[in-house]
Amino acid sequence: MKLDIVNTNNEKVGALELNDDVFGGRVQSELIWESVVQQNAADRRGTHATKNRAAVSGSGKKPWRQKGTGRARVGDIRNPIWRKGGTVFGPQPRSYEYDLPKKVRLGALRAAIAQKMQDGAMVVVDALEGGDGKTKATVEMFERLGLRGKTLVIDVQLDEVFTRSARNITGVRLMPSARVTARDVMDTAHVVATRGALEKLQDILA
Repeated sequence: MKLDIVNTNNEKVGALELNDDVFGGRVQSELIWESVVQQNAADRRGTHATKNRAAVSGSGKKPWRQKGTGRARVGDIRNPIWRKGGTVFGPQPRSYEYDLPKKVRLGALRAAIAQKMQDGAMVVVDALEGGDGKTKATVEMFERLGLRGKTLVIDVQLDEVFTRSARNITGVRLMPSARVTARDVMDTAHVVATRGALEKLQDILA
């Protein structure tokens, strides 16, 4: 598999040979699904809570004596059977985070990148530099590359000047290659990767 390498003026400056064993073949969408669900679960706040009979307001006094009244026995007005009583087995604050095997995480990222390549949504550039650090210049660069909407930018190490010029652009996310995930790749319309970042990802995912 070959991908064209362009400069920031969208002029072809070379080609990158990719391993078909890594990014070729069937896209394993089930791995992408597992990775996205796991990351969404990890991001849940889990702050939901309900009051049990110990936490709900109300007296703990026995409303009436146990026997002789003809009424059902009851211990206190906070019992779960009564209106405004406590909740039994209600949700409590907890973490939804869980781990995925390393092979599943890497397989999901490999499948997500392969899907973007098959969709023609991957752009490989030789380098990303901030130039004068102006956001306007970076917006014009994205327009020359034909990038509109949500865009993920991947580099081995993000250039500080480029980061300052691109971080305020709506829909643009910047990620180093060591931290990118399958959800990052799939939750975007276009992916821009430097040659170095894509080569490093290929080495990691091989």
